[in-house]
Amino acid sequence: MRAAIAEADTAYERGDVPVGAVVVQDGRIIGRGHNQREQLKDPTAHAEMIALTAAASFVGSWRLDDCAIYVTLEPCTMCAGALVLSRIARLIYGATDPKAGACVSLFNIPTDPRLNHHVEVSEPVLADECAMLLKSFFAEQRAMGKK
Repeated sequence: MRAAIAEADTAYERGDVPVGAVVVQDGRIIGRGHNQREQLKDPTAHAEMIALTAAASFVGSWRLDDCAIYVTLEPCTMCAGALVLSRIARLIYGATDPKAGACVSLFNIPTDPRLNHHVEVSEPVLADECAMLLKSFFAEQRAMGKK
């Protein structure tokens, strides 16, 4: 999770919502990502999407069934769907997202029995640290009259 937090810090420094993600296979990071929606002007440039793309490129397949993803914030519906579609084995997240979380908060996409693949979802890790990063970012944004 520390590597995902470092990715979130990069997003923060670049003026984007501080969310970071890393994909791990056999104890080794094979994909990294941080939010780049502002930088790329792309609504799909979420940390998870970028990390999944990097990991798939690394392994040479869209199937990431022997991988885990660490994300600083509970994934949204788009990213939770991408986890299922990539066949990722396990999700470890930091802070829960009561407004947009699609893994435990609003929806349970990774474990929905109607879907053809299920992702193991772990309890939050370093949740307070991940949440503080987001709270600090949005407090700064509000102080500047943004977001």
